[in-house]
Amino acid sequence: MKILRKIIISIITLAIVTSILACSNEKITVAIFHEYKTAPVRVGVLLNNFYNPYNLQIKSDLEKIQEENKNQIEFVFFNGEGNIAIESEIINNMIASRYDLLVLGIVDKSTAELVEESVYKAKQTNTPLIFFNINPSKLDSIKGYEKALAINTDSVQAGILEGKMIVDLWNNDRKSIDKNGDNKLQYILIEGEKESYASIVRSKYSISTINEAGIETEELARVTANWNIEIAESAITPLIFKYGNKIEAIISNNDSMAIGAVNALQKYGFNKGSKGKNISVFGIGGVSEAQELIKNGYMTGTVVQNTRLLTEAIYKIGMNLVLGENPLKDTNYEFDEMGKVVFIPFEEAVVKK
Repeated sequence: MKILRKIIISIITLAIVTSILACSNEKITVAIFHEYKTAPVRVGVLLNNFYNPYNLQIKSDLEKIQEENKNQIEFVFFNGEGNIAIESEIINNMIASRYDLLVLGIVDKSTAELVEESVYKAKQTNTPLIFFNINPSKLDSIKGYEKALAINTDSVQAGILEGKMIVDLWNNDRKSIDKNGDNKLQYILIEGEKESYASIVRSKYSISTINEAGIETEELARVTANWNIEIAESAITPLIFKYGNKIEAIISNNDSMAIGAVNALQKYGFNKGSKGKNISVFGIGGVSEAQELIKNGYMTGTVVQNTRLLTEAIYKIGMNLVLGENPLKDTNYEFDEMGKVVFIPFEEAVVKK
């Protein structure tokens, strides 16, 4: 009789446990993860290239977060080399290696198919996935996976702030920029990539902001430099010979290309500290190299994007995803109307004194 009673009790207990597991599997998994996860959370981070100062600043900030949170998180970095095929291979390898979280900063020209493929494969392995600074037009596929989202900077805001920076200089120190005194801004525009969302939007809003302030403009040239210092330097060099002192401003979609423009100008005696031989150069990003050039009087201004804010968002939201929590738990972030994108704002400009 006692044996039968023990058997009945065991069966009832097993049924209760099974029922609880069936109803609360995800909560129990999260609780177990919290209780027994002792190894650091392993995060695979794909940067579209390692030659961009902005990406290197992101890498440095993530490394600082890792140092500040020892034994909690480990970032492993991969270089996409600006190549879609290489990015695709890296993403496949990252998923196969079963990282706890994937953070993907793919090149702007990457196809929607690559995004869709990444989301599909991450979903098959239940791997949380964060895209950052990705073209919004390529985000449809993340809607179908609850553990996928994007953290973006606001390219519209960046363009507007760059334009306002130029307007302020025009209004407060016109002689320094309108060198020929014709009340018209003659400029060269350096864009990141053809058909790039960030390039199109930053270019559009920087120039429209200038025009809406009542400043007449004349575009001397528009070149594409793939967000790259060396390409920008090469692209600007022949334009210096062609236009010379007629150039009043170089407006760049990012700091890397602005730095390349400064390098080209300095090779031919411009932007070395002399007011009489200076061309105003503007960028976006606020990387340390650009701010140093501004401090020394060689570059005119940049719109600051605080990469520490971006990387903190990646860390906090990423940890929530890994732990199975609401992605925005214990944060002040908000999703956009799609419910999948968090925007990190740009800050005010840093300009030459």
